[in-house]
Amino acid sequence: MRAFVTGGTGFLGANLIEQLLADGWQVIAMHRRGSNTNRLQQQGVELVEASLADVDSLRIAMPENPDAVFHLAANTNLWRGGNAQQWRDNVEGSANIARVARETFARSKTAGRLIATSSIGAYGYQSGRIDERSPKLADDPRHGYLYTKKRAEEAVRAEIERGLDAVFLNPCAIVGKYDTSSWAQTFFLMEKDQLPGVPPGKGSFCYVGSVARAHIDAFHKGRCGENYILAGRDASFLEFFGRIAALLGKPAPKRAMPAFVIHAVGWFSDLWSIASGCEPVITREKAAMVTKRVVASSDKAVRELGYQTDTDLDTMLRECYDWLVEQKLLKASA
Repeated sequence: MRAFVTGGTGFLGANLIEQLLADGWQVIAMHRRGSNTNRLQQQGVELVEASLADVDSLRIAMPENPDAVFHLAANTNLWRGGNAQQWRDNVEGSANIARVARETFARSKTAGRLIATSSIGAYGYQSGRIDERSPKLADDPRHGYLYTKKRAEEAVRAEIERGLDAVFLNPCAIVGKYDTSSWAQTFFLMEKDQLPGVPPGKGSFCYVGSVARAHIDAFHKGRCGENYILAGRDASFLEFFGRIAALLGKPAPKRAMPAFVIHAVGWFSDLWSIASGCEPVITREKAAMVTKRVVASSDKAVRELGYQTDTDLDTMLRECYDWLVEQKLLKASA
């Protein structure tokens, strides 16, 4: 089996490629100029340089007869100063890769399939537990990440209408090894005693190994045009950060910061960014994300893909912590 992967240098991409190789797949990983490809080179992955913004470069990079295209690349910016680039990366980029995948599958006459990694963010903020029947409410352009993830799905659906076979996966908050920019940042801040406070939100946390496996299972078992939400263990940020503190040998935070304080910081920080042109640590988008309750159900993915939700929060966080220590990005706690 031959897989073409975008976003292979990222957190989830590294875990997916590791599992694809273990299953005997041939992997061709697309990367942008300047990306760190050391891990992929060590794994013997075939590397191709291309840009999601350049359809011609995608056509050159795409192998002639791929069985699967795993589109993981995404811009996760949470600051309005990056919204224009985020639209190009997430929406126009998804449209381009879907178009090239459809053309390639048609030309090679293979029964190829695109697995599009979306996000629970495409459903927007909702008060109840989200499942695939929930409306997608990410329609406020001020929340650029959520807004573009919904429209990235719509761009891929336009190619489904032209004959593309594609499946959508919507992970929640992913935790595990190879993370340096997501929840790993919380480890770094807490290790240095620089965490300004614990947000009052709540989320569904999913294990990266299970999310990666769900991508492969979606290729084999998913239904064209369907969404599959990948959740896991529900926890408040107070509980989540407390477990990170325990791994680091730090005192557990005792209370969450009021939501209005975080929103006020985000609002004033955004005003400052207009003058400075620099992204603030807390933006209004980040403030919204960490003060909301975003919990979801994986029942459909469990039923149709065999998605595994049995990894507990401590195991997810321990894997992330152990890998960061192994890479000398964190000091081992006493």
